Amino acid sequence: MPEAMQESLPGGARDYDAPPGGGNTLNPSSLGEASPESSETPNASDDTTTTRVSQAKRDWRFWALLASISLAGLLTALEGTITSTALPSIVDELGGGHLYVWIVNGYLFAMTAMQPLFGQLANVFGRRRPMLVSTALFVLGSGVCGGANNVGTLIAGRVIQGIGASGTTVLTETIICDVVPLRERGKFLSIVMGMIFLGTALGPFFAGLIVQYSSWRWTFYLALPVGGAALPALFFFLNVGISTIDWTGNVIFIASITSVLLGLSWAGVLHPWSSYNVLVPLLVGMAGLAAFFVFEGSRFAPNPTVPLHLFSNRTSLSVMFITFFHGTTTIWQLYFMPVYFQGVLGSSPSRSGLQILATVLAILPGAAVGGGLMSKLGRYKPIHYVSWAITLVGLGLFTLLDRDSSTGEWVGFQIVYSMGAGMLIPTLLPAFLAPLSESDTALATATWSFVRSFSMVWGTAIPATIFNIRSDELAAKLVQDVTTRAAMSKGQAYEHATSAFLATLPPAVRDTVTQVFAQSLRLTWLVSLAFAGAGFLFVNLEKETPMRSELETSYGMEEKQKPILSKV
Repeated sequence: MPEAMQESLPGGARDYDAPPGGGNTLNPSSLGEASPESSETPNASDDTTTTRVSQAKRDWRFWALLASISLAGLLTALEGTITSTALPSIVDELGGGHLYVWIVNGYLFAMTAMQPLFGQLANVFGRRRPMLVSTALFVLGSGVCGGANNVGTLIAGRVIQGIGASGTTVLTETIICDVVPLRERGKFLSIVMGMIFLGTALGPFFAGLIVQYSSWRWTFYLALPVGGAALPALFFFLNVGISTIDWTGNVIFIASITSVLLGLSWAGVLHPWSSYNVLVPLLVGMAGLAAFFVFEGSRFAPNPTVPLHLFSNRTSLSVMFITFFHGTTTIWQLYFMPVYFQGVLGSSPSRSGLQILATVLAILPGAAVGGGLMSKLGRYKPIHYVSWAITLVGLGLFTLLDRDSSTGEWVGFQIVYSMGAGMLIPTLLPAFLAPLSESDTALATATWSFVRSFSMVWGTAIPATIFNIRSDELAAKLVQDVTTRAAMSKGQAYEHATSAFLATLPPAVRDTVTQVFAQSLRLTWLVSLAFAGAGFLFVNLEKETPMRSELETSYGMEEKQKPILSKV
Protein backbone atom coordinates (compact mmCIF):
# COMPACT_ATOMS: atom_id res chain seq x y z
CA MET A 1 0.00 0.00 0.00
CA PRO A 2 1.50 3.39 -0.92
CA GLU A 3 2.28 5.57 2.05
CA ALA A 4 0.06 8.34 0.75
CA MET A 5 -3.03 6.30 1.53
CA GLN A 6 -4.30 3.93 4.23
CA GLU A 7 -6.77 1.12 3.84
CA SER A 8 -10.27 1.58 5.20
CA LEU A 9 -11.46 0.60 8.64
CA PRO A 10 -14.95 -0.95 8.90
CA GLY A 11 -17.38 1.20 6.98
CA GLY A 12 -14.66 3.50 5.72
CA ALA A 13 -12.85 4.85 8.80
CA ARG A 14 -9.12 5.26 8.31
CA ASP A 15 -6.18 4.53 10.53
CA TYR A 16 -4.53 7.95 10.82
CA ASP A 17 -2.38 6.92 13.75
CA ALA A 18 -0.55 4.23 11.78
CA PRO A 19 2.98 5.30 10.88
CA PRO A 20 3.66 6.43 7.32
CA GLY A 21 5.10 3.92 4.97
CA GLY A 22 2.38 1.36 5.27
CA GLY A 23 3.01 0.04 8.78
CA ASN A 24 0.00 -1.34 10.66
CA THR A 25 -2.21 -0.92 7.62
CA LEU A 26 -5.59 -2.61 8.00
CA ASN A 27 -7.14 -4.51 5.12
CA PRO A 28 -10.92 -4.22 4.86
CA SER A 29 -11.24 -7.91 4.11
CA SER A 30 -9.74 -8.73 7.48
CA LEU A 31 -12.41 -6.64 9.19
CA GLY A 32 -15.42 -8.29 7.68
CA GLU A 33 -15.80 -6.24 4.49
CA ALA A 34 -17.95 -7.83 1.82
CA SER A 35 -15.67 -7.43 -1.18
CA PRO A 36 -15.73 -3.64 -1.38
CA GLU A 37 -14.71 -1.95 -4.55
CA SER A 38 -12.36 0.79 -3.51
CA SER A 39 -11.17 3.50 -5.83
CA GLU A 40 -9.75 6.91 -5.24
CA THR A 41 -10.60 9.97 -7.21
CA PRO A 42 -10.10 13.65 -6.65
CA ASN A 43 -13.11 15.49 -5.33
CA ALA A 44 -14.70 18.44 -7.00
CA SER A 45 -12.15 20.87 -5.68
CA ASP A 46 -9.20 18.64 -6.62
CA ASP A 47 -7.60 19.53 -3.30
CA THR A 48 -8.22 16.28 -1.47
CA THR A 49 -8.13 12.59 -2.15
CA THR A 50 -11.37 10.65 -1.99
CA THR A 51 -11.80 6.99 -1.14
CA ARG A 52 -14.92 5.27 -2.44
CA VAL A 53 -16.04 2.28 -0.42
CA SER A 54 -19.13 0.28 -1.30
CA GLN A 55 -21.59 -1.00 1.30
CA ALA A 56 -19.73 -3.21 3.77
CA LYS A 57 -20.45 -6.03 6.15
CA ARG A 58 -19.50 -4.56 9.50
CA ASP A 59 -17.61 -6.57 12.10
CA TRP A 60 -17.26 -6.24 15.89
CA ARG A 61 -14.95 -3.21 15.68
CA PHE A 62 -17.62 -1.11 14.00
CA TRP A 63 -20.25 -2.13 16.55
CA ALA A 64 -17.85 -1.50 19.44
CA LEU A 65 -17.24 1.99 18.06
CA LEU A 66 -20.97 2.57 17.70
CA ALA A 67 -21.59 1.40 21.27
CA SER A 68 -18.84 3.67 22.63
CA ILE A 69 -20.02 6.84 20.95
CA SER A 70 -23.64 6.02 21.79
CA LEU A 71 -22.70 5.72 25.46
CA ALA A 72 -20.82 9.02 25.29
CA GLY A 73 -23.87 10.68 23.75
CA LEU A 74 -26.17 9.19 26.38
CA LEU A 75 -24.09 10.40 29.32
CA THR A 76 -23.47 13.91 27.99
CA ALA A 77 -27.19 14.33 27.28
CA LEU A 78 -28.02 12.97 30.73
CA GLU A 79 -25.84 15.63 32.34
CA GLY A 80 -27.67 18.31 30.39
CA THR A 81 -30.98 17.71 32.20
CA ILE A 82 -30.12 15.75 35.33
CA THR A 83 -29.59 18.90 37.40
CA SER A 84 -33.15 20.15 36.82
CA THR A 85 -34.57 17.90 39.55
CA ALA A 86 -31.49 17.93 41.79
CA LEU A 87 -31.13 21.73 41.74
CA PRO A 88 -33.17 22.46 44.90
CA SER A 89 -31.07 19.98 46.89
CA ILE A 90 -27.84 21.43 45.49
CA VAL A 91 -28.83 25.02 46.32
CA ASP A 92 -30.01 23.97 49.76
CA GLU A 93 -26.54 22.59 50.57
CA LEU A 94 -24.24 24.98 48.69
CA GLY A 95 -26.31 28.18 48.62
CA GLY A 96 -25.49 30.70 45.91
CA GLY A 97 -28.66 32.78 45.59
CA HIS A 98 -29.41 33.77 41.98
CA LEU A 99 -26.17 32.09 40.87
CA TYR A 100 -28.09 28.80 40.84
CA VAL A 101 -29.18 29.45 37.22
CA TRP A 102 -25.54 29.13 36.14
CA ILE A 103 -25.42 25.55 37.37
CA VAL A 104 -27.64 24.79 34.38
CA ASN A 105 -26.66 27.60 32.02
CA GLY A 106 -22.89 27.21 32.48
CA TYR A 107 -23.11 23.72 31.00
CA LEU A 108 -25.51 24.72 28.24
CA PHE A 109 -23.58 27.85 27.21
CA ALA A 110 -20.23 26.06 26.98
CA MET A 111 -21.72 23.13 25.08
CA THR A 112 -23.45 25.38 22.54
CA ALA A 113 -20.75 27.99 21.96
CA MET A 114 -17.83 25.58 21.46
CA GLN A 115 -19.39 23.26 18.87
CA PRO A 116 -18.19 25.05 15.70
CA LEU A 117 -14.64 25.20 17.11
CA PHE A 118 -14.63 21.44 17.75
CA GLY A 119 -15.81 20.90 14.18
CA GLN A 120 -12.77 22.78 12.94
CA LEU A 121 -10.46 20.97 15.38
CA ALA A 122 -11.76 17.69 13.95
CA ASN A 123 -10.70 18.84 10.49
CA VAL A 124 -7.28 19.95 11.72
CA PHE A 125 -6.34 17.14 14.09
CA GLY A 126 -8.68 14.38 12.97
CA ARG A 127 -11.41 12.83 15.08
CA ARG A 128 -9.52 10.72 17.58
CA ARG A 129 -7.53 13.36 19.50
CA PRO A 130 -10.34 15.92 19.93
CA MET A 131 -12.65 13.09 21.02
CA LEU A 132 -10.21 11.92 23.67
CA VAL A 133 -9.65 15.50 24.90
CA SER A 134 -13.40 16.13 25.00
CA THR A 135 -14.01 12.97 26.97
CA ALA A 136 -11.22 13.84 29.42
CA LEU A 137 -12.67 17.33 29.96
CA PHE A 138 -16.13 15.90 30.50
CA VAL A 139 -14.85 13.44 33.10
CA LEU A 140 -12.75 16.14 34.78
CA GLY A 141 -15.72 18.49 34.96
CA SER A 142 -17.92 15.73 36.39
CA GLY A 143 -15.40 15.06 39.13
CA VAL A 144 -15.09 18.77 39.95
CA CYS A 145 -18.89 19.08 40.18
CA GLY A 146 -19.28 16.00 42.35
CA GLY A 147 -16.65 17.19 44.80
CA ALA A 148 -17.66 20.87 44.86
CA ASN A 149 -18.01 22.51 48.28
CA ASN A 150 -19.29 25.87 47.01
CA VAL A 151 -21.42 27.05 44.12
CA GLY A 152 -18.50 28.76 42.34
CA THR A 153 -16.57 25.50 42.07
CA LEU A 154 -19.70 23.72 40.90
CA ILE A 155 -20.31 26.27 38.15
CA ALA A 156 -16.67 26.01 37.03
CA GLY A 157 -17.04 22.24 36.86
CA ARG A 158 -20.22 22.59 34.82
CA VAL A 159 -18.45 24.85 32.31
CA ILE A 160 -15.65 22.28 31.94
CA GLN A 161 -18.28 19.57 31.55
CA GLY A 162 -20.02 21.65 28.89
CA ILE A 163 -16.83 22.13 26.87
CA GLY A 164 -16.26 18.38 26.93
CA ALA A 165 -19.88 17.69 26.02
CA SER A 166 -19.58 20.11 23.11
CA GLY A 167 -16.80 18.05 21.56
CA THR A 168 -18.39 14.66 22.16
CA THR A 169 -21.72 15.87 20.76
CA VAL A 170 -20.17 17.07 17.50
CA LEU A 171 -17.73 14.20 17.11
CA THR A 172 -20.15 11.33 17.76
CA GLU A 173 -22.24 12.50 14.82
CA THR A 174 -19.19 13.31 12.70
CA ILE A 175 -17.71 9.85 13.24
CA ILE A 176 -20.94 8.18 12.13
CA CYS A 177 -20.86 10.30 8.98
CA ASP A 178 -17.24 9.29 8.41
CA VAL A 179 -17.77 5.54 8.62
CA VAL A 180 -21.25 5.11 7.11
CA PRO A 181 -22.39 6.06 3.57
CA LEU A 182 -24.94 8.86 3.36
CA ARG A 183 -27.91 6.67 2.47
CA GLU A 184 -27.31 4.36 5.44
CA ARG A 185 -26.63 7.05 8.01
CA GLY A 186 -30.23 7.36 9.09
CA LYS A 187 -30.21 3.84 10.55
CA PHE A 188 -27.13 4.41 12.66
CA LEU A 189 -27.89 8.02 13.56
CA SER A 190 -31.23 6.77 14.91
CA ILE A 191 -29.26 4.67 17.40
CA VAL A 192 -26.85 7.42 18.46
CA MET A 193 -29.41 10.23 18.54
CA GLY A 194 -31.95 7.95 20.14
CA MET A 195 -29.51 7.44 23.00
CA ILE A 196 -28.96 11.21 23.21
CA PHE A 197 -32.68 11.87 23.50
CA LEU A 198 -32.99 8.99 25.95
CA GLY A 199 -30.38 10.65 28.16
CA THR A 200 -32.12 14.02 27.83
CA ALA A 201 -35.46 12.57 28.91
CA LEU A 202 -34.15 10.30 31.67
CA GLY A 203 -32.04 12.99 33.36
CA PRO A 204 -34.81 14.33 35.62
CA PHE A 205 -35.97 10.80 36.47
CA PHE A 206 -32.53 9.61 37.58
CA ALA A 207 -31.96 12.85 39.46
CA GLY A 208 -35.19 12.31 41.37
CA LEU A 209 -34.15 8.80 42.38
CA ILE A 210 -30.61 9.87 43.31
CA VAL A 211 -31.76 12.82 45.43
CA GLN A 212 -34.40 10.69 47.12
CA TYR A 213 -32.13 7.76 47.99
CA SER A 214 -28.59 9.20 47.98
CA SER A 215 -26.65 12.47 47.62
CA TRP A 216 -27.01 14.95 44.76
CA ARG A 217 -23.28 14.52 44.16
CA TRP A 218 -24.00 11.21 42.46
CA THR A 219 -25.81 13.07 39.69
CA PHE A 220 -22.31 14.07 38.59
CA TYR A 221 -20.36 11.00 39.67
CA LEU A 222 -22.77 9.00 37.52
CA ALA A 223 -21.05 10.47 34.46
CA LEU A 224 -17.57 9.26 35.38
CA PRO A 225 -17.93 5.89 33.60
CA VAL A 226 -17.76 7.76 30.30
CA GLY A 227 -14.02 7.96 30.92
CA GLY A 228 -13.85 4.19 31.06
CA ALA A 229 -15.98 3.76 27.95
CA ALA A 230 -12.87 3.65 25.74
CA LEU A 231 -13.30 4.43 22.09
CA PRO A 232 -12.06 1.10 20.66
CA ALA A 233 -11.50 2.21 17.08
CA LEU A 234 -8.64 4.43 15.92
CA PHE A 235 -9.96 7.88 15.07
CA PHE A 236 -8.79 10.20 12.35
CA PHE A 237 -5.62 12.28 12.37
CA LEU A 238 -5.07 14.95 9.74
CA ASN A 239 -1.57 16.21 8.97
CA VAL A 240 -2.46 19.89 8.89
CA GLY A 241 -0.83 22.72 10.80
CA ILE A 242 -2.54 24.49 13.67
CA SER A 243 -2.37 27.77 11.79
CA THR A 244 -5.43 26.70 9.78
CA ILE A 245 -7.73 27.18 12.80
CA ASP A 246 -9.98 30.21 12.43
CA TRP A 247 -9.12 31.76 15.80
CA THR A 248 -10.58 35.19 15.03
CA GLY A 249 -13.84 33.76 13.78
CA ASN A 250 -14.17 31.52 16.81
CA VAL A 251 -13.55 34.40 19.23
CA ILE A 252 -16.24 36.50 17.52
CA PHE A 253 -18.65 33.58 17.46
CA ILE A 254 -18.17 32.47 21.08
CA ALA A 255 -18.48 36.04 22.38
CA SER A 256 -21.60 36.69 20.29
CA ILE A 257 -23.40 33.48 21.14
CA THR A 258 -22.58 33.92 24.83
CA SER A 259 -24.16 37.37 24.72
CA VAL A 260 -27.32 35.98 23.09
CA LEU A 261 -27.55 33.12 25.57
CA LEU A 262 -27.10 35.52 28.48
CA GLY A 263 -30.06 37.55 27.29
CA LEU A 264 -32.20 34.45 26.83
CA SER A 265 -31.30 33.03 30.23
CA TRP A 266 -32.23 36.29 31.99
CA ALA A 267 -35.41 36.92 30.00
CA GLY A 268 -38.52 36.34 32.06
CA VAL A 269 -36.48 34.92 34.96
CA LEU A 270 -34.28 37.66 36.40
CA HIS A 271 -35.47 40.52 34.18
CA PRO A 272 -38.49 41.25 31.93
CA TRP A 273 -38.04 40.73 28.19
CA SER A 274 -38.44 44.47 27.65
CA SER A 275 -35.65 45.46 30.07
CA TYR A 276 -32.25 46.65 28.87
CA ASN A 277 -30.66 43.76 30.80
CA VAL A 278 -32.22 41.40 28.26
CA LEU A 279 -32.38 43.53 25.11
CA VAL A 280 -28.78 44.78 25.18
CA PRO A 281 -27.07 41.35 25.28
CA LEU A 282 -29.56 39.99 22.73
CA LEU A 283 -28.99 42.84 20.27
CA VAL A 284 -25.23 42.91 20.80
CA GLY A 285 -25.06 39.16 20.33
CA MET A 286 -27.16 39.24 17.16
CA ALA A 287 -24.99 42.03 15.75
CA GLY A 288 -21.92 39.98 16.63
CA LEU A 289 -23.32 36.94 14.82
CA ALA A 290 -23.96 39.09 11.75
CA ALA A 291 -20.35 40.32 11.93
CA PHE A 292 -19.20 36.72 12.32
CA PHE A 293 -20.86 35.64 9.07
CA VAL A 294 -19.48 38.68 7.25
CA PHE A 295 -15.99 37.76 8.50
CA GLU A 296 -16.43 34.09 7.52
CA GLY A 297 -17.20 35.13 3.96
CA SER A 298 -14.26 37.52 3.68
CA ARG A 299 -10.69 36.97 2.50
CA PHE A 300 -9.54 37.30 6.11
CA ALA A 301 -10.92 33.83 6.88
CA PRO A 302 -9.17 31.44 4.46
CA ASN A 303 -10.26 28.47 6.61
CA PRO A 304 -13.63 29.56 8.03
CA THR A 305 -15.24 27.83 10.98
CA VAL A 306 -18.62 28.00 9.22
CA PRO A 307 -18.04 28.09 5.45
CA LEU A 308 -20.85 30.05 3.83
CA HIS A 309 -21.09 27.58 0.96
CA LEU A 310 -22.79 25.21 3.41
CA PHE A 311 -25.88 27.39 2.94
CA SER A 312 -25.52 28.01 -0.79
CA ASN A 313 -28.15 25.40 -1.69
CA ARG A 314 -31.80 25.56 -0.69
CA THR A 315 -31.92 22.05 0.77
CA SER A 316 -29.19 22.55 3.36
CA LEU A 317 -30.53 26.00 4.20
CA SER A 318 -34.10 24.77 4.66
CA VAL A 319 -32.92 21.79 6.73
CA MET A 320 -31.18 24.25 9.06
CA PHE A 321 -34.52 25.95 9.71
CA ILE A 322 -36.27 22.59 10.07
CA THR A 323 -33.62 21.54 12.59
CA PHE A 324 -34.14 24.75 14.55
CA PHE A 325 -37.90 24.27 14.79
CA HIS A 326 -37.55 20.56 15.54
CA GLY A 327 -35.06 21.22 18.34
CA THR A 328 -37.25 23.97 19.75
CA THR A 329 -40.42 21.88 19.85
CA THR A 330 -38.61 18.78 21.12
CA ILE A 331 -37.12 20.46 24.19
CA TRP A 332 -40.40 22.37 24.58
CA GLN A 333 -42.26 19.09 25.07
CA LEU A 334 -39.58 17.48 27.24
CA TYR A 335 -39.56 20.42 29.65
CA PHE A 336 -43.28 21.17 29.79
CA MET A 337 -44.83 17.73 30.01
CA PRO A 338 -43.23 17.45 33.50
CA VAL A 339 -44.84 20.83 34.31
CA TYR A 340 -48.19 19.24 33.50
CA PHE A 341 -47.44 16.15 35.56
CA GLN A 342 -46.17 18.04 38.59
CA GLY A 343 -48.09 21.32 38.44
CA VAL A 344 -51.47 19.99 37.29
CA LEU A 345 -51.60 16.31 38.27
CA GLY A 346 -49.50 16.84 41.42
CA SER A 347 -46.95 14.11 40.67
CA SER A 348 -43.63 13.93 42.50
CA PRO A 349 -40.43 14.53 40.48
CA SER A 350 -39.60 10.82 40.38
CA ARG A 351 -43.15 9.89 39.36
CA SER A 352 -43.07 12.63 36.72
CA GLY A 353 -39.93 11.01 35.36
CA LEU A 354 -41.83 7.74 35.01
CA GLN A 355 -44.79 9.43 33.36
CA ILE A 356 -42.66 10.99 30.64
CA LEU A 357 -41.20 7.59 29.75
CA ALA A 358 -44.05 7.34 27.24
CA THR A 359 -42.26 10.04 25.26
CA VAL A 360 -38.91 8.28 25.49
CA LEU A 361 -40.23 4.85 24.63
CA ALA A 362 -42.03 6.19 21.56
CA ILE A 363 -39.22 8.45 20.32
CA LEU A 364 -36.80 5.53 20.01
CA PRO A 365 -38.95 3.37 17.66
CA GLY A 366 -39.95 6.55 15.83
CA ALA A 367 -36.28 7.28 15.17
CA ALA A 368 -35.74 3.69 14.04
CA VAL A 369 -38.66 3.94 11.60
CA GLY A 370 -37.46 7.26 10.18
CA GLY A 371 -33.87 6.09 9.76
CA GLY A 372 -34.90 2.75 8.30
CA LEU A 373 -37.25 4.32 5.77
CA MET A 374 -34.62 6.80 4.63
CA SER A 375 -32.04 4.06 4.13
CA LYS A 376 -34.53 1.90 2.23
CA LEU A 377 -36.08 4.61 0.06
CA GLY A 378 -33.06 6.87 -0.33
CA ARG A 379 -35.40 9.84 0.22
CA TYR A 380 -35.97 12.23 3.09
CA LYS A 381 -38.56 14.79 1.97
CA PRO A 382 -41.63 12.50 2.24
CA ILE A 383 -40.44 11.40 5.69
CA HIS A 384 -40.17 15.03 6.79
CA TYR A 385 -43.72 15.77 5.62
CA VAL A 386 -45.18 12.78 7.44
CA SER A 387 -43.09 13.38 10.57
CA TRP A 388 -44.15 17.01 10.90
CA ALA A 389 -47.80 16.13 10.25
CA ILE A 390 -47.78 13.58 13.09
CA THR A 391 -45.90 16.02 15.33
CA LEU A 392 -48.53 18.69 14.71
CA VAL A 393 -51.31 16.27 15.63
CA GLY A 394 -49.48 15.33 18.84
CA LEU A 395 -48.91 18.92 19.90
CA GLY A 396 -52.53 19.70 19.14
CA LEU A 397 -53.65 16.84 21.37
CA PHE A 398 -51.61 18.27 24.26
CA THR A 399 -53.92 21.30 24.27
CA LEU A 400 -56.72 18.98 25.46
CA LEU A 401 -54.91 17.95 28.64
CA ASP A 402 -56.23 19.18 31.98
CA ARG A 403 -56.40 17.95 35.58
CA ASP A 404 -59.20 15.50 34.68
CA SER A 405 -57.40 13.84 31.76
CA SER A 406 -57.04 10.08 32.04
CA THR A 407 -53.79 8.12 32.02
CA GLY A 408 -54.70 6.76 28.61
CA GLU A 409 -54.96 10.28 27.23
CA TRP A 410 -51.63 11.67 28.42
CA VAL A 411 -49.85 8.42 27.53
CA GLY A 412 -51.48 8.15 24.10
CA PHE A 413 -50.90 11.80 23.25
CA GLN A 414 -47.20 11.45 24.08
CA ILE A 415 -46.90 8.40 21.85
CA VAL A 416 -48.48 10.19 18.87
CA TYR A 417 -46.23 13.22 19.28
CA SER A 418 -43.07 11.21 19.87
CA MET A 419 -43.51 9.00 16.82
CA GLY A 420 -43.57 12.11 14.64
CA ALA A 421 -40.73 13.91 16.40
CA GLY A 422 -38.70 10.69 16.55
CA MET A 423 -38.90 10.06 12.81
CA LEU A 424 -37.22 13.41 12.17
CA ILE A 425 -34.26 12.80 14.49
CA PRO A 426 -32.05 10.61 12.26
CA THR A 427 -33.08 12.13 8.93
CA LEU A 428 -32.18 15.80 9.36
CA LEU A 429 -28.38 15.58 9.39
CA PRO A 430 -28.19 13.30 6.31
CA ALA A 431 -30.57 15.64 4.48
CA PHE A 432 -28.37 18.61 5.40
CA LEU A 433 -25.25 16.80 4.16
CA ALA A 434 -26.78 15.34 0.99
CA PRO A 435 -26.01 18.32 -1.32
CA LEU A 436 -22.57 18.89 0.24
CA SER A 437 -19.17 17.35 -0.36
CA GLU A 438 -17.91 14.68 2.03
CA SER A 439 -14.95 16.97 2.75
CA ASP A 440 -17.43 19.31 4.46
CA THR A 441 -18.61 16.63 6.90
CA ALA A 442 -16.87 17.81 10.09
CA LEU A 443 -17.63 21.53 9.75
CA ALA A 444 -21.14 20.89 8.43
CA THR A 445 -21.95 18.49 11.26
CA ALA A 446 -20.62 20.95 13.84
CA THR A 447 -22.72 23.75 12.35
CA TRP A 448 -25.82 21.55 12.31
CA SER A 449 -25.18 20.45 15.92
CA PHE A 450 -24.82 24.07 16.99
CA VAL A 451 -28.16 25.02 15.42
CA ARG A 452 -29.82 22.09 17.18
CA SER A 453 -28.33 23.07 20.56
CA PHE A 454 -29.08 26.75 20.01
CA SER A 455 -32.71 25.91 19.23
CA MET A 456 -33.04 24.13 22.54
CA VAL A 457 -32.26 27.35 24.40
CA TRP A 458 -35.20 29.00 22.64
CA GLY A 459 -37.25 25.88 23.34
CA THR A 460 -37.02 26.56 27.07
CA ALA A 461 -37.00 30.38 27.10
CA ILE A 462 -40.05 30.96 24.89
CA PRO A 463 -42.51 28.53 26.54
CA ALA A 464 -41.35 29.54 30.03
CA THR A 465 -42.10 33.17 29.18
CA ILE A 466 -45.52 32.30 27.74
CA PHE A 467 -46.34 30.14 30.75
CA ASN A 468 -45.27 32.81 33.25
CA ILE A 469 -47.11 35.66 31.53
CA ARG A 470 -50.33 33.68 31.15
CA SER A 471 -50.14 32.39 34.74
CA ASP A 472 -49.60 35.94 35.98
CA GLU A 473 -52.72 37.09 34.12
CA LEU A 474 -54.89 34.21 35.32
CA ALA A 475 -53.64 34.32 38.91
CA ALA A 476 -54.61 37.98 39.16
CA LYS A 477 -58.17 37.02 38.17
CA LEU A 478 -58.68 33.63 39.81
CA VAL A 479 -56.38 33.26 42.84
CA GLN A 480 -57.84 35.01 45.87
CA ASP A 481 -55.09 34.15 48.36
CA VAL A 482 -52.64 37.07 48.36
CA THR A 483 -49.57 35.04 49.34
CA THR A 484 -50.18 32.40 46.69
CA ARG A 485 -50.88 35.01 44.02
CA ALA A 486 -47.62 36.79 44.86
CA ALA A 487 -45.70 33.51 44.57
CA MET A 488 -47.08 32.99 41.06
CA SER A 489 -46.56 36.53 39.77
CA LYS A 490 -43.61 38.37 38.23
CA GLY A 491 -42.30 35.36 36.32
CA GLN A 492 -42.34 32.92 39.25
CA ALA A 493 -45.09 30.56 38.07
CA TYR A 494 -42.77 28.16 36.25
CA GLU A 495 -40.55 27.55 39.27
CA HIS A 496 -43.63 26.96 41.46
CA ALA A 497 -45.31 24.46 39.13
CA THR A 498 -44.32 21.57 41.39
CA SER A 499 -46.06 19.07 43.63
CA ALA A 500 -44.09 20.45 46.59
CA PHE A 501 -45.64 23.89 46.09
CA LEU A 502 -49.14 22.46 45.64
CA ALA A 503 -48.78 20.45 48.85
CA THR A 504 -48.42 23.68 50.85
CA LEU A 505 -51.78 25.04 49.66
CA PRO A 506 -55.28 24.54 51.10
CA PRO A 507 -57.47 22.28 48.89
CA ALA A 508 -59.59 25.12 47.47
CA VAL A 509 -56.56 27.23 46.58
CA ARG A 510 -54.78 24.19 45.17
CA ASP A 511 -57.65 23.49 42.77
CA THR A 512 -57.55 27.07 41.51
CA VAL A 513 -53.77 27.01 41.07
CA THR A 514 -53.87 23.75 39.08
CA GLN A 515 -56.55 25.32 36.90
CA VAL A 516 -54.26 28.30 36.27
CA PHE A 517 -51.36 26.01 35.39
CA ALA A 518 -53.53 23.89 33.07
CA GLN A 519 -54.84 26.91 31.15
CA SER A 520 -51.36 28.42 30.91
CA LEU A 521 -50.02 25.16 29.52
CA ARG A 522 -52.80 25.11 26.93
CA LEU A 523 -51.60 28.44 25.54
CA THR A 524 -48.03 27.17 25.63
CA TRP A 525 -48.98 24.15 23.50
CA LEU A 526 -50.95 26.33 21.08
CA VAL A 527 -47.87 28.48 20.44
CA SER A 528 -45.77 25.35 19.91
CA LEU A 529 -48.08 24.49 17.01
CA ALA A 530 -46.88 27.64 15.23
CA PHE A 531 -43.25 26.52 15.53
CA ALA A 532 -44.06 23.02 14.29
CA GLY A 533 -46.12 24.50 11.46
CA ALA A 534 -43.15 26.62 10.40
CA GLY A 535 -41.00 23.48 10.34
CA PHE A 536 -43.58 21.77 8.13
CA LEU A 537 -43.63 24.70 5.70
CA PHE A 538 -39.84 24.69 5.31
CA VAL A 539 -40.02 21.12 4.00
CA ASN A 540 -41.51 22.64 0.83
CA LEU A 541 -38.17 24.32 0.13
CA GLU A 542 -36.20 21.08 0.26
CA LYS A 543 -34.99 19.54 -2.97
CA GLU A 544 -34.78 15.75 -3.08
CA THR A 545 -31.05 15.14 -3.58
CA PRO A 546 -29.91 11.61 -4.49
CA MET A 547 -28.34 10.00 -1.43
CA ARG A 548 -24.95 8.42 -1.97
CA SER A 549 -24.84 4.70 -1.22
CA GLU A 550 -21.04 4.65 -1.38
CA LEU A 551 -18.73 6.22 1.17
CA GLU A 552 -16.65 9.04 -0.30
CA THR A 553 -14.31 10.09 2.46
CA SER A 554 -12.20 13.21 1.91
CA TYR A 555 -9.52 13.94 4.42
CA GLY A 556 -8.47 17.54 3.85
CA MET A 557 -4.72 16.83 3.51
CA GLU A 558 -2.78 20.02 3.20
CA GLU A 559 -0.99 18.98 0.01
CA LYS A 560 -2.61 17.91 -3.23
CA GLN A 561 -2.15 14.21 -3.99
CA LYS A 562 -2.42 12.36 -7.26
CA PRO A 563 -5.19 9.76 -7.59
CA ILE A 564 -3.97 6.30 -6.67
CA LEU A 565 -5.81 3.08 -7.45
CA SER A 566 -6.03 0.91 -4.35
CA LYS A 567 -6.46 -2.81 -4.78
CA VAL A 568 -8.10 -4.73 -1.95
